[in-house]
Amino acid sequence: MSVTATRLAPSGAGAEPITDDLEGWTKVSGNPTMKTYVQHTTADGSMISGFWEATTGSYRAVYTGFEFAHVISGHIVVTPDGGEPVEFTAGCAFVMEPGFVGTWEIKEPVRKHFTAHV
Repeated sequence: MSVTATRLAPSGAGAEPITDDLEGWTKVSGNPTMKTYVQHTTADGSMISGFWEATTGSYRAVYTGFEFAHVISGHIVVTPDGGEPVEFTAGCAFVMEPGFVGTWEIKEPVRKHFTAHV
């Protein structure tokens, strides 16, 4: 069995940030901005990993794939439509599943590491 490993630089080094809002994300309050640093893509293009940053405000998000996230800094409140809000702060890790629809309220500027199925 062969193992391929890519070290992700914590600063996002080596990746030019995507500064457009991600597909499926719509601003709903404030004027939040986001940066997405994709530092690794699998050979078949089905998975990406990197860092994501956002400033305060709220987004409505629709997920079509899985995402694993680990919050490095900041404070987020994620509320699924019809569900209860869940708070995430530095050190928290979580999984978003395909079909999630709801809001992400960024209470404090956030930085997270992510791995996502695209």
